[in-house]
Amino acid sequence: MASFKALKGQGDAKTLFAAFLYFDFSFMVWTMLGPLATEINESLTAHGAALTSGQIATLLSIPILAGALLRIVLGFGVDKIGPKKTAIIAQIIVIASLFYAYSRGESITYNELLVVALGLGFAGASFAVALPQAGQWYPPKLQGIVLGIAGAGNIGVVIDFLFAPKIAEKWGWEAVFLVGGLLSFIVLITYIILAKDAPESVYKPRPKKLGDYWKLLKDRDSWWFMLFYAVSFGGFVGFANYMKVYLMNTYQADMSAFGLDVFNEPNVKVIAGYFGALTIFAGAVLRPVGGGIADKMGGVKALYIFFGVVAALVALSGAVHLPFWVAIGVLFLIMANLGMANGAVFQLVPQRFGKDIGIMTGLIGAAGGIGGTFLVKTLGWAKGTFDSYSVGFFIFAGLVLIAIGAISLVKTRWRTTWGANAGGII
Repeated sequence: MASFKALKGQGDAKTLFAAFLYFDFSFMVWTMLGPLATEINESLTAHGAALTSGQIATLLSIPILAGALLRIVLGFGVDKIGPKKTAIIAQIIVIASLFYAYSRGESITYNELLVVALGLGFAGASFAVALPQAGQWYPPKLQGIVLGIAGAGNIGVVIDFLFAPKIAEKWGWEAVFLVGGLLSFIVLITYIILAKDAPESVYKPRPKKLGDYWKLLKDRDSWWFMLFYAVSFGGFVGFANYMKVYLMNTYQADMSAFGLDVFNEPNVKVIAGYFGALTIFAGAVLRPVGGGIADKMGGVKALYIFFGVVAALVALSGAVHLPFWVAIGVLFLIMANLGMANGAVFQLVPQRFGKDIGIMTGLIGAAGGIGGTFLVKTLGWAKGTFDSYSVGFFIFAGLVLIAIGAISLVKTRWRTTWGANAGGII
């Protein structure tokens, strides 16, 4: 990966910064409902409209699924009308959704919340706009660091968990949507001023067609990579969105006692946000570490390790009720290994689909969102059906084991075909 110094005099620094800002705040908005789910449900309960575990899971899963599928839609927008116009349209929809939720406040209904959640999906799809816009300005040798900067948005979910519950405690959950809307508007204006689409002299677009997607979907390796990312990123974003709900339902008394003793903080929902941020932080920042490990030992071996740790720890979480501090440590390690697995998957993808990396990023990203949706819905179903998350954990552990088995099925063929000439360790 090139150093930051290599960017000097290359590309367009203003556009790179605008793309980073746009994606970082978009990722924060995309995952906003997760740390607010408890507060929103309490508000609806006070108005006689309490949500079931299944309804909460649906509410939290819609932005994930919408964000995944809309990545493909916005990808077409980037091809047809350019990244900047596509980003502006998507951001306006996101801002409108945030201000609508704020304006409705405690009077909002569950169905209206589902529409808001759908609108927030456009924030999750920003990945398909920010990365191409930044990358188009720079030569191939600098793509690693450029896309790393533009895509450093996973930290947005950590910001959510740190600040959203505290804002909700002081001014109500609807105030978080107001703050999010105002910040998103500022980001939009900044983006409009700074961002520019690369001219044809720098980058000549090659619009994708539906047939291009269909061609890759007929390649069996596409489906293997989609499975691996559905487990790794799906696990990360699914657990991230459901983390506060899980902690509140499982360890509320422990967090309350800790908050009073250490932070002098009586609001357990705020403490749950802090612990959620701690566990999610591991997966958010260790993704490039996973990619680096995969560069040294090969993506296949790295995925064996990361998925193996996740399967064991998730199964442990389902098998026994862990003491609070042990559970936090286990969740931290689960998220860390899922984050590193994300990096390992994308160490392999460019080696197999280097000429079609744009399309494959969209397809694999969509699969990751579908995986996250499935995990959130599974956890909500398990809690609602059995009053326990154990079955949900076991189902996810089983999916991770399936992914490990799939790696065993393909590794020899990969290493003896395209992997032999890929230029990296498989």
